[in-house]
Amino acid sequence: MKRILIVAVCLLVAVSAWAQGKVVVYTAHEESIINALVPMFEKDTGIKVEYVKLGSGDVIKRAKAEAARPQADVIWSIGGEQLEAESAILAPYTPKEWDKINPVYKVGTNWLPYTGIMNVFIVNTKMLSPDKYPKTWLDLQDARFKKLISSARADKSGSSYMQLCNVLAIYGDKGWDIYKNIMKNMVISASSGAVPKFVNDGEQAVGITLEDNAFRYFAGGGPVAIVYPEDGTVAAPDGIALLKGAPNLENAKKFIDWCLSKPVQEYLVEAMARRPVRLDCKDPKGLIPISKIKTIPYDFGWAARNKDAFVKKYVDIAMDLGL
Repeated sequence: MKRILIVAVCLLVAVSAWAQGKVVVYTAHEESIINALVPMFEKDTGIKVEYVKLGSGDVIKRAKAEAARPQADVIWSIGGEQLEAESAILAPYTPKEWDKINPVYKVGTNWLPYTGIMNVFIVNTKMLSPDKYPKTWLDLQDARFKKLISSARADKSGSSYMQLCNVLAIYGDKGWDIYKNIMKNMVISASSGAVPKFVNDGEQAVGITLEDNAFRYFAGGGPVAIVYPEDGTVAAPDGIALLKGAPNLENAKKFIDWCLSKPVQEYLVEAMARRPVRLDCKDPKGLIPISKIKTIPYDFGWAARNKDAFVKKYVDIAMDLGL
C-alpha cells in the first residue's frame, strides 16, 4: 500500500511539474483567435501560455528593449518585414515538418511563415457598380474616390506598410507620387482591422486591406466585393519567431511546431480565411486560386532595410496632407 502511495505521489508531482511549464508570447493576433488557440494549445500540451497583446510595432519595440534580458519566448503573428528588420533579436529554428511548408513562403531570416496574406481592395457594392470598381493601384488616384478610401497608417500598421511597399515594388521611385495621390483620397482609420468595417458599413467606398479581413465581411453576406489589383499584389507570409535567449526555449519550440501543424493551419483557414503556409492544407472556400491572381515578389530584406526612410517619407507626406 505504501509503495502504491509513493508511486502515486511521484506521478502527481511529475504531472504537476509538466503542467507548470509555460511559454511567454508577444502577439498582434486578433483577440478572438488568441482566445480560441491558447486553450487548445494548453489542452494539447499541458504548457501554460502567458501572452501580451500589442500592436505589431509595439511588439517589436518591447522585444528590442528586452533583448539583453528577454522576458518572452515567441513573437506570434506580426508582419514579416518587421521581423526581418529585427532578425538580430531572433533565433534561427527549423520546425518539425519543415518539408510540408510551401517554399514560396520560406523567405525569412531567423523567422518562420505563419499564414499567407495578400493585399486587396474591398469595395462597397451599394456605393459602386462593378464598372466603377478600382481595378489597379493607379485607379485609386482618381478624384472620384476623394475621401472615399479607407486605410490605416503605414507608420503604425504592418499591413499598411506592406501596401505602401506594394506600390513602390511595382512602380519604383514613381510609386511615391502614386501613393501620395492615393493618400489624398484616404480617410485614415485607427487600425487596419477597422478598414473593411468602414467599407462594409458604407462609411467609405473602398478599403485597402488584407484578403482575410475583406473575406470575412464578404463571406458574412456584407455588401462588399473583393478586388485583386491587376497591376500586382504582394502575396507573402506574416510570421512567427523564436526570440534569442528565450527563457522557456523548449516550450517555445513546441509552441511554434504546434502553430505550424496541419490541424492549427486548417483551423486558421476556417476561422480567419487566411491562406495556409502548408502544402497539405487547402485554401479557404470561396477564395479564387492564387494561380489566377497577379502576384509580385516581395523582398522582405528590401522592405526592412528601407523601413525607417520609407516611414519618415510617409509621415512627411501625411503631415503635408493633414492626415
